[in-house]
Amino acid sequence: MKIFVLLKRTFDTEEKMIVSGNEIDDSSAEFIMNPYDEYAVEEAIVLREKHGGEITVVTVGDEEAEKEIRTALAMGADQAVLIENGEIEECDSHTTALLIASYLKSQEYDLIIGGNFSIDNGSGQVGPRIAEHLGIPQVTTITKIEVTDRQAVVTRDADGDEEIIEVSLPLLVTAQQGLNEPRYPSLPGIMKAKKKTIETIDVDDLELDEEELEAKSSVLEVFLPSPKESGVMIEGEPTEQVNQLISYLHTTKKVI
Repeated sequence: MKIFVLLKRTFDTEEKMIVSGNEIDDSSAEFIMNPYDEYAVEEAIVLREKHGGEITVVTVGDEEAEKEIRTALAMGADQAVLIENGEIEECDSHTTALLIASYLKSQEYDLIIGGNFSIDNGSGQVGPRIAEHLGIPQVTTITKIEVTDRQAVVTRDADGDEEIIEVSLPLLVTAQQGLNEPRYPSLPGIMKAKKKTIETIDVDDLELDEEELEAKSSVLEVFLPSPKESGVMIEGEPTEQVNQLISYLHTTKKVI
């Protein structure tokens, strides 16, 4: 089974975000593999252990993404591809999906696995867009997948409920939290990862027009959430508490 895993480099959710000049200043932030992509890497490894095959990690970015790529290789991926986007002025979901899909069109694949969404932009569009470009089935937010021959039975999270879908390969799926428990890279895995191949592809190698790669969306404004207000403690008997709450909502918040 030939499996491709979509990977993105994102800033750590524990980092303090600084907004400067209508942009996020990430110059001092720590970067990690997108957490939802960790589920994708783990599931690829589990499927390879059951069915054999090869796992290739694919990402769009620059040389700084090597750390996150090596993490995926240390977990157990076989090889990786870095599509360099340094020459592209703005790289949104459309551009990223087009770059990856253009590369995958020249490859043989049975399964493509990505994270449900990235924790920085959170659009959840890259995976589905790739599937559309490739003309293959897609199932998003999966919590279970079983593959037999050229068929897959997939369980997906549907807003707290479950859908079970039977679909043919090749297939693209996106991983939801709960799909598995990602493994930590072992020391032998980290040492082996240093020797594994990272193929670098230039945008020009994909023979795409500049107009095709132009971003289809733009960020109008970047701002931090409003500070949380301190809570109000209501004391007394239940009847008194209800009266105080109604009074507060009416006179202070003016919502009733």
